[in-house]
Amino acid sequence: MPREPHVESYYAATANPAPERPPLAGEVSCDVCIVGGGFTGLSAALELAERGYAVVLLEARRIGWGASGRNGGQVCSAFSSSMDKVAAWVGRDDARKLFDLTEESKRLLAERIGKHGIDCDLTWGYFNSADRPRELDDCREWQEEWSRDYGYDKLTLVETPEAARAHVDSPTVIGGLADAGAGHLHPLNYCLGLAEAAAAAGAALHEGSAVTRIVRGASPVVETAQGKVRATFVVVACNAYLGNLLPEARRKIMPVGTYIGATEPLGEERARSLIPKNEAICDLKFVLNYYRLSKDQRMLFGGRVSYSGITAPNLPQAMGRKMRQVFPQLSDVRFEFTWGGFVAITMERSPHFGRVGTNVFFAQGYSGNGVAMSAIAGRVLAEAIGGQAERFDVFARLPHTTFPGGKLLRTPTLALAMLWFRLKDLRP
Repeated sequence: MPREPHVESYYAATANPAPERPPLAGEVSCDVCIVGGGFTGLSAALELAERGYAVVLLEARRIGWGASGRNGGQVCSAFSSSMDKVAAWVGRDDARKLFDLTEESKRLLAERIGKHGIDCDLTWGYFNSADRPRELDDCREWQEEWSRDYGYDKLTLVETPEAARAHVDSPTVIGGLADAGAGHLHPLNYCLGLAEAAAAAGAALHEGSAVTRIVRGASPVVETAQGKVRATFVVVACNAYLGNLLPEARRKIMPVGTYIGATEPLGEERARSLIPKNEAICDLKFVLNYYRLSKDQRMLFGGRVSYSGITAPNLPQAMGRKMRQVFPQLSDVRFEFTWGGFVAITMERSPHFGRVGTNVFFAQGYSGNGVAMSAIAGRVLAEAIGGQAERFDVFARLPHTTFPGGKLLRTPTLALAMLWFRLKDLRP
């Protein structure tokens, strides 16, 4: 029976060929059962299979069906929260360990792409664009802090509108911070490549296998409508699509809708006039715009967020207005694709790693940095299962606040709170 297709998007239209994975049938046993076929689950599956574990991965729909196959494809440095906040939460020493782990994660992503020949258009270069003087001041402090406290030397401060034009030709941009250590890729093709690598290493991958229940205990059982998996360990890697599988983890994250449009091809000359260095661009607002060029010279523009779970009506028109605010010179360009999906955020905008009992692990809540961060997530999950949990526990020490409002009111409460941040974004 054919699996549910990926959501219609530019990524799905340009996806590399990939086999359908059979649904789980009957009862099987393994060392580790992984729930979720996105970046985190596949990264963990690959790491564990390479270490000799028997791995079964269950994906409700298709590999990369959720955020891993729909996101902006931006490979970001560090965390969505600032490093000074991270240091305040866990102390300077652990903050440095965490920063170093995020750097290892980007290297690991690149190593896997090279080792397994994953065709996903990985390109290095990133620009954090400042639209107002206070944002440029923040960039200056950011560069100084990362150089001084974390030894990061890949940031270049861009202090004038004229200099910023070498990165992005937008009348709204007055400067920014270039990051040579970050970049962008085709996320769905990266995800499909991880699946191929994990399967080649021996992991059993099952699509169309939605998990209905996890029976906890000394030997947990993961149940689907078609069968069950008996395992020694379970890894839950569902992120925004967690549902009620782990109520303890669900309380710490909020699914947030985010949306992207892909224009018709612009041609190389026009495309490169907009983003001359082919960098990924992201502004510094709380409700941010993020954009980049595709391999075939389209503008991929993300610029709307829904904290209410309601998708804007007439999404192409709404996205087009956002894009033209940044690039008025694209007034004649239409979107060929628009799509959306859910990412998981935490109150602190930092990733949430943890355990339930001694044998159920989870990693979630990357808050927009999942493309890069999920690589190291898979590695430290595998280390923890193997009895070396020191690096996993550094992540687990990050504090996380339960979203207020309970099951019924948490979404409207957050939607109201976001109005405040939208107003802050309007300040000069």
